[in-house]
Amino acid sequence: MLALGVAANAQTEAKFHENTLWDAKPSLKYDTLCLLNVLSSDPYYINYYNESYTRLMPLFTPQERTAFRNLKAIIKERNKGIISAMLSLYFSVVDAESLDDLIRVAHDSSEMHSRLQATTYYSEEGWKTYAEARPDLEDALLALKRIHFDQYWESNIKPVVEERGRAWTPILSRYNVVPAIEKRLGRPLPSNKITVYVLYYSEPHGIRITGTNFLTHYSYPQRIVVRNAIHEMMHPPYDAAHDATVRAAIESLGAEPFLADKVANHDRSFGYNTLEGLVEEDCVQALEQNVAEQFDTDGDLKGNPREYWAQQDGGIHVLAVALYSLMRQESFPVGNESFSQFFVRMVRTGRLSNDNIQALNRAFSGGG
Repeated sequence: MLALGVAANAQTEAKFHENTLWDAKPSLKYDTLCLLNVLSSDPYYINYYNESYTRLMPLFTPQERTAFRNLKAIIKERNKGIISAMLSLYFSVVDAESLDDLIRVAHDSSEMHSRLQATTYYSEEGWKTYAEARPDLEDALLALKRIHFDQYWESNIKPVVEERGRAWTPILSRYNVVPAIEKRLGRPLPSNKITVYVLYYSEPHGIRITGTNFLTHYSYPQRIVVRNAIHEMMHPPYDAAHDATVRAAIESLGAEPFLADKVANHDRSFGYNTLEGLVEEDCVQALEQNVAEQFDTDGDLKGNPREYWAQQDGGIHVLAVALYSLMRQESFPVGNESFSQFFVRMVRTGRLSNDNIQALNRAFSGGG
């Protein structure tokens, strides 16, 4: 998630890009932070990594296991976050590639704090959550260092994900997605180089970090990796911090019962536990489908959006369905209208009223 919050003069001088450069590589840093999901004894992640959990947990002391569980209590249970997503985002602003580096930053996070404040992803509330979790995070990382997890990763995990990355790179180079993304966002990305960090412990997530970078799982097929890249490069799809019209549009959607019910009643392991979080995700999901269809040559990249949204995260992404349907009706993108302008217009004109969101979802699912 780099920081689109750059200096104003740099933003005005930035130029739109004509091509896309791809790089796919492993990362001990991000694999370690993603592993904390399962080591927190969260059943949601044990379901994906039962072998790793049963093999690693006996190696830790009771005090170390408590530190792992505390991360879940603080970040997920009390503050509605995802351990791997939050920590990967925060650590992406600092140079910390080894376990020793991670421990050093967890011990003294002042540099991280100042760098994160320069991005659009900083919030006082988020930092308060991190600060509360930081002592347990340091203990958790020290525990992983004690059992030589970094050596295990280097010998057993890195070769697997590195080989996958090498296989992906020539395939990814076929997709010139950056200009298409910039056209919809109405602004240039910080770079036309997309770095895909290929991980072992990130399932089931795709995770946005700072810069034109994201995290993905090594087992995902090519279609998912391309779509993850499209998706993650568009977070955030608007500047809610500085655009009062966007903030007003999001707030008005909070009064729509159909959408509010999705925020209040879903499996919190999916994330999207606030109105703002769900609205941003659904905007990006609709944009992702819109861009993917531009590059679809054989029906594979497009996929089956009706089936996808019916199943994805328990069917909570009803706003994505509505926005995607409206994009199709209006042939978005048209002219110079950015997505943020389109989104505000759809809210202001009542196209995203409660009744219309429901009607668009019924029509999309074939229910009339």
